[in-house]
Amino acid sequence: MPHDPLLTRLISAFAEVPGVAAVVLGGSRARGSAHPASDYDIGLYFTAAAPLDTERLLAAAKTVADNPSAAAVTPIGEWGPWIVGGAWLSVDGHKVDLLYRNTDAVEAVMDSCRAGTVTMDYQPGHPHGFCSAIWMGEIACCQPLHDPQSLIARLKSIALPYPKPLRDAFIRRFRWEVLFGIENAELAVARGEQNHVAGCIYRSLACTAQVLFALNERYLINEKGALLEAAQLPLTLPHLAEQTREAWRLIGDGALGPACNVLREVDRQLQALMQSSGKQP
Repeated sequence: MPHDPLLTRLISAFAEVPGVAAVVLGGSRARGSAHPASDYDIGLYFTAAAPLDTERLLAAAKTVADNPSAAAVTPIGEWGPWIVGGAWLSVDGHKVDLLYRNTDAVEAVMDSCRAGTVTMDYQPGHPHGFCSAIWMGEIACCQPLHDPQSLIARLKSIALPYPKPLRDAFIRRFRWEVLFGIENAELAVARGEQNHVAGCIYRSLACTAQVLFALNERYLINEKGALLEAAQLPLTLPHLAEQTREAWRLIGDGALGPACNVLREVDRQLQALMQSSGKQP
């Protein structure tokens, strides 16, 4: 990783907080797709036997925050079972997001994913739901900044290489819903229920992204930008980005039926891709 003075400050501030077993860089900066204004996503991993000391974490956050009096960190579990908790900070003019992760819980979920069990849970901020395999993808893509016990290195050996049972589980779970969402949207077209049609189309497109990532044995970590990223994968649909824009343009114009027709073509192309790739589960 290129030398980054801000990361050096963050490691120095958080690595010695009681309960911090590992510090990782995640998000676009870890994947090498960041731009200068991108957030810094920092994962703080702890164990059940030695939970994170959030009072000491707050004290550490105040030492690096641009506005120490406004710095705040959550208790463990404040943001629900999947996001867990963390903080939103501004450090040296950059947005820094801290996210807590319980290493024991992460490993249990990863073992389930590796065996082909994937769950989806309601989660604000994730319109398609929080997929349990996101935790596995976070481990696969993150860059360890502080890992004295090699916890992250050991977990990476579970996440990589991408397991075939997980690929097959994604295809089984999401492939059928692409057409199901289109058919539900078409039922609402006659009633002019634009909101319901849009919701169904969104789910169909989100499921399309899930299937394409699985076919390419890539982890889908964030719904934001997932379709554009899927359009650049080796196994993809030839005009996915254009079809997506056209579907939303038609919905915005109230042309709900034609929008569903665009998704019908996406579904047809996805089926053809799966057959030609030989990666049906």
